[in-house]
Amino acid sequence: MRENLHIAIRAAIDGGLEIMKVYATDFDVELKGDNSPLTIADQNANDVINKFLEPTGIPIISEENKQTDYEVRRNWNQCWIVDPLDGTKEFVKRNGEFTVNIALVIDGNPVLGVIYVPVEKSLYFTSEDITESMKVIVNDPSISIDEILRDARSIKPAEEIVPPVKVVGSRSHLNDDTRKFIENIEKETSVEIVSRGSSLKFCLVAEGDAHIYPRYAPTMEWDTAAGQAICQAAGIRVVEEATGTPLKYNKENLLNPYFLVAR
Repeated sequence: MRENLHIAIRAAIDGGLEIMKVYATDFDVELKGDNSPLTIADQNANDVINKFLEPTGIPIISEENKQTDYEVRRNWNQCWIVDPLDGTKEFVKRNGEFTVNIALVIDGNPVLGVIYVPVEKSLYFTSEDITESMKVIVNDPSISIDEILRDARSIKPAEEIVPPVKVVGSRSHLNDDTRKFIENIEKETSVEIVSRGSSLKFCLVAEGDAHIYPRYAPTMEWDTAAGQAICQAAGIRVVEEATGTPLKYNKENLLNPYFLVAR
C-alpha cells in the first residue's frame, strides 16, 4: 500500500501541474456525448497520471480512458479509478473548485484515496496504513513524498452535530430531491448549506467543515472513489441512499446510485 500511495500522490500532483498550465491559457471547451464539458487539461492530466500508474501493473478505470469491457473487468480484484480533472464545469468557470482524484479499489472497496486541489495546492490522502486521512499544502510540487508525509496533518470529522446542521450542496447540482432532503432536516433543526464543487464535498465532511453530503444526482465511479476512501479512513460512511450499504466499484454499470456521506 505504501508504494502505491506514493505513486498516486506524485501522479496527482503532476497531473495538477498539467491542469494549471492550461488554466493559465485561453483554453477551448468541447462537449462530450452527454453534454459534459471536456478540455485539453482533462486529456493532458490523464496522460500524465496513466504514465505513473501503468507501471504498477494494476488496471486503470479513468474517465478519459476507453473503458474495458465488463467481461474482462469482472475478473479484476483490484484497479485504479481516476478522474484526472473532477469538476470540469468549475474549471471552465475558473472558480478553483476542481480536483484530481485517484483511488485504489480492492474487491470493490476504495481503500486508498488521493485528492489534489491544484489552485489551492491542497492534498488530501489516506495514510499509508489506511487508518486515517491526511491533509497538507504542497507549495513546492517538487517536494519529496517523505516531506509531504512528514508535513501532513490528520483530518477528523465533526464529533457531534451542533446546529445548524451543515449540509453539503453542489454549486452545479442542487435539485428538487436534495431540497426535499434539506427540508426534512429543517423540520427538526436549522440547516446551513455549504457549497463546494467536485470531490471537495467529500473533503468538507472528512475534515469536519460539514456534517452530511446527500447526493441525489448522477455521479460516476471516478467522481467518488477517492473521496469515499478518504472519508472511510476518517471514520465517515459513504452509503447507498436506498440500502445503507457502502458504494461498490468496478460495477458493470459505472454509474453510482444516489448516496449519503455522513458519520
